[in-house]
Amino acid sequence: MSPRVAVVIPNWNRAALLVRALESVARQDEPVRLVVVDNGSTDGSVSAARRAGAEVIEWPGNRGFAAAVNAGVRICSEPWVLILNNDAELEPGCLSTLLAAAARHQAACVAPRLLSHRDPGTLDGAWDLLCRGGAALRCGHGVPDGPAWRTPRRIPLAPLTAALIRRELCELDEAFGSYLEDVELSLRLQFNGHAIWYEPSAAVRHHGSATDGAWSEHMVRLIARNQVLLLARHYPDGWWRREGWPVLVAQALWGLAALRRGRFRAWFAGKWRGMREYRAFRGQNRAPEAVFREFLRQNERELRAYTRAHPDRFWQLYCALTRAE
Repeated sequence: MSPRVAVVIPNWNRAALLVRALESVARQDEPVRLVVVDNGSTDGSVSAARRAGAEVIEWPGNRGFAAAVNAGVRICSEPWVLILNNDAELEPGCLSTLLAAAARHQAACVAPRLLSHRDPGTLDGAWDLLCRGGAALRCGHGVPDGPAWRTPRRIPLAPLTAALIRRELCELDEAFGSYLEDVELSLRLQFNGHAIWYEPSAAVRHHGSATDGAWSEHMVRLIARNQVLLLARHYPDGWWRREGWPVLVAQALWGLAALRRGRFRAWFAGKWRGMREYRAFRGQNRAPEAVFREFLRQNERELRAYTRAHPDRFWQLYCALTRAE
């Protein structure tokens, strides 16, 4: 039986976690083509992947998450691709459940319920929302799992920690490298009329920030830069007249969060680079302004309701200092 799915795993120096991810794929009840794209690991990751039966694309250096995913997808012919982080493990039956959901909802992308590996009773995340200020919220992160998170639904943005995507639509913007490349892909899918679904009966356990580490300088610098690139790629001409204040608030609050963690210099370097690159990355094929603003309006409405139900200092301040349209 020819596989319907190719599993593509980008990796860099996390051999032990990669082995666990590969073992979780092997336990699925769906045949797969398994591809590991290695970004110059020196810890035995390549040999571990080959022992597990994976095809390996081996690079001498780290080209980033987006480039690794694209390289893996390009060698595949299967109709579906599951992008999987090297620190994520599929629960039994996850893959077949995602495929069934894609068929049932005619979805181009399906996201599973993400659980914390350390505490499976806590969510790592479910879906993302984009505020008017150009910052993304991971819904469900750190929230106890429960009935509220067990209902399938159409979602705005799918995290690429683990996500099933139609192969011909699975092309990340390599300019983003790592971080927010999943938001950017989801925006393109949405604005081209493709459905993105959340399927909670498919579950994945995620270690989280295993490659770069939480609030590493590299992570902060890239996120700060890529937030600016999202504005360049997708916000309409003259966006500063209506979104200028929310953007200033969201980006300043994120800078304060970086400062508290000793990462202000990385935040500033990322913002400076993003502003220097803004004009070159300005998107030519943006969604119609009315479509984009309605998308932002719906995201902002849901974000504010979510913040009321799950208070978080960052998002409480953002909501207090801005208003929904």
